[in-house]
Amino acid sequence: MAKILGIIGGGQLGMMITEAAKKMPEEISEIIVLDPTENCPASQVGATQIIGDFKDRDAIIELANKSDIITYEIESGDSDVLKSVETNAEINPSPETLKIIQDKFLQKSFLDENNIPVSEFMEIKNIEDVKIGLKKFGIPVMLKARRDAYDGRGNFKINSERDVQNAYDYFKGQPLLLEKFVPFSMEVSVIASRNTRGQIKTYPLVENIHEENILRETIAPARVSEIVAKKAEQIAEKTMTVLKGAGIFGIEMFITKDNNVVINEISPRVHNSGHHTLQSSETSQFEQHLRAILGLELGSTKLIHNSIMYNILGSKAFTGEYNPLEISESGVFLKMYGKKISKPMRKLGHINIVGINGETIDELLEKLQSLKQKMVVKASN
Repeated sequence: MAKILGIIGGGQLGMMITEAAKKMPEEISEIIVLDPTENCPASQVGATQIIGDFKDRDAIIELANKSDIITYEIESGDSDVLKSVETNAEINPSPETLKIIQDKFLQKSFLDENNIPVSEFMEIKNIEDVKIGLKKFGIPVMLKARRDAYDGRGNFKINSERDVQNAYDYFKGQPLLLEKFVPFSMEVSVIASRNTRGQIKTYPLVENIHEENILRETIAPARVSEIVAKKAEQIAEKTMTVLKGAGIFGIEMFITKDNNVVINEISPRVHNSGHHTLQSSETSQFEQHLRAILGLELGSTKLIHNSIMYNILGSKAFTGEYNPLEISESGVFLKMYGKKISKPMRKLGHINIVGINGETIDELLEKLQSLKQKMVVKASN
């Protein structure tokens, strides 16, 4: 019997989960999202919306009462409330896993305890701890908010002792941790999946390029040796083995200059660096996530085509309505998220440039350069 799917969050990830769910009518009969923004992207493609904050206890309970199974596209839901409604609806990934991942200090501690490589870190309770950390780790170091931080908004790089006070004040009393800086040669990620029966599959390693701490570009596959790619995928598989619950996890990693791999952080949801799978792979990350939480056999993660995903970000020059983008070219797939208002660096959409004719990564990168002007977001007249 088909199930009613509840999703915490109705942004672009919820939108693409909804679109994948609509293609599985025998398994999913209805999609309901909880999101504070009226007419959120997921609601624009057929999801019913409960308007409310991700942490609104009553709204989460309402979602649980109306759903058979709950998942999330953002890790801001209240894990304790979710835990309390597990008798109403099946929840995946598990609230326990969400609670660990929501807190970067707990997440790092969990990985470290399970012998999964992470950079050195310590809890910060006051400004003196930061100074102790500088002596322990050296300079530079990364001061991070433990919770509610994404797209680099919760990070402050300390380059000298003079930065300590500014860095500490920047977080305005938030719980913090300090990390030893990793001088990486490349930022990469593995999209990994685990279904309710314990089956685990990983997608090939991808290379990520950031702009102002926001993901701008993903190259699939990553331009690394087979040994490094295998090492990263093995770390991802081990991580999935120790985490509870089912679903897709985005596992962000650093490749160090001596070709070691350490985990930066984990997202318990479909991930921006997996958008390329919509056209590059036999099974998209969105379908795979649904297959995982529904207890179905996981789909193939084979990369059929080389691919580059490029995020379309709001212009720094304005906030407001913008002209629609139009790209019509073979092997280029434009996906806009239905957000009416552009804000500086806001994720408005993405394109996948796919090697449908066997193009190399270098050829796809050349194609991207020729398309960038078409993806500049401009204010509507």
